[in-house]
Amino acid sequence: MKTQTVSTQPAGPYLTGASRRQRRRHRRFDRVLKRVVDIVGSFLGIILLSPLILTVVMLVIVVDGTPIIYRRRVLGVSGGFDAYKFRTMRRDADALLAADTALLDAFKSNFKLRTDPRVTRLGSWLRKYSCDELPQLFNVLKGQMSLVGPRIITAEELSKYGPYQDLLLTVKPGLTGYWQVRGRQNVSYEERVRMDVTYITNWSLSLDFLILLQTPAKVIQTEGAF
Repeated sequence: MKTQTVSTQPAGPYLTGASRRQRRRHRRFDRVLKRVVDIVGSFLGIILLSPLILTVVMLVIVVDGTPIIYRRRVLGVSGGFDAYKFRTMRRDADALLAADTALLDAFKSNFKLRTDPRVTRLGSWLRKYSCDELPQLFNVLKGQMSLVGPRIITAEELSKYGPYQDLLLTVKPGLTGYWQVRGRQNVSYEERVRMDVTYITNWSLSLDFLILLQTPAKVIQTEGAF
C-alpha cells in the first residue's frame, strides 16, 4: 500500500477571504462526517467484536479477577475523561511504581516501560495485540474519543508537547492514529509529539481512512507493541 506523504507546514497561507470561508465550510462538513464515521464505526465495532470482547472479559475474571476495566484519566477537547481499558496490570501497580524510584524515573522519561513488572502475563498478551484497548470503542461512541486521532495522554504528559499543548487539545484523541501505524512504542516521545502535530495540522478524511486501513495489519504484526 502506498504511504501518504504529509507536510508539517500549514496549507494555503495566501487564500482569499472567499476561499477561507469556503474552506471553513468544507472543514465543518468534514468534521461532522468524521463524527458520523466514529458513531457508525464504533457501533459496528462493538457488535462485530462482541465475541472477542466477552472472551477477554471472561479471561480477565478467571485469570486475574476483578476489576475488569481500568479507567485511565486522560485529556480531551472538553477536559478530562476516563479512557476505558481492560486491566492489564496487577492490582497494586500504582504502589509498586511509587515504591521503586528507578522504575518511577524510567516511567516519567517516556510514560511507558518496555519491561514493566506491573503487567500480568495475560495483560502482556492483551497489550501485544491491542485487545486491552477494545473498551475505548465505547469512549468513541460517547464522543470522548475518535476512531483516528492523536495519542491519548494524561495531564502529566501535556508538558511534553511544549508550544503544541493548545493545538493537541483542539482534537479528540484516537483509538488509532498516525503514530500507531508508524512505529508505536519504537519511536521516542519527541517523535510521537512530532507525529501528533503532523496529523493535526494535515488532517483530512482521506488521511483518517488511510490510517484505518493500515491499522489491522500493524496490530497483527504487533509492530512496536509492548
